Amino acid sequence: MKAYCHKVQYYETDKMGITHHSNYIRWMEEARIDFLSQIGFSYAKLEEMGVISPVLSLNCRYLRATTFGDEIFVSASISQFSGVKVRLSYVMTDTVGYTVCEAESEHTFLNREGRPVRMKKEFPELYAALMENVQQHT
Repeated sequence: MKAYCHKVQYYETDKMGITHHSNYIRWMEEARIDFLSQIGFSYAKLEEMGVISPVLSLNCRYLRATTFGDEIFVSASISQFSGVKVRLSYVMTDTVGYTVCEAESEHTFLNREGRPVRMKKEFPELYAALMENVQQHT
């Protein structure tokens, strides 16, 4: 899977000149959308199918500061998928290869009415694509 590349914008930095911590969560979303597109299920396609995927939890571990102009590569992978919930892991690295942030997000799948989706039964192609991309993390 190709890593998503984000270039740090000036408005993402704080008075100290470093990226504000809240922006890493935005980058996770950008990388998640890119990841889903790479496996054939863009957000537009999910919405057409009537599927939404709200965030249940987030966890970030900041390891190195980033600054305006830095290119950050966000590798997203599925670390767990139960058919009801999916957990994605993210590793963010700079152009030198240093890890700047490690993170996870957990999501569920709901229909337009806000009810849980029986993924395997209702959307077998999406279920299969997600299952195919589960990575073992240690």
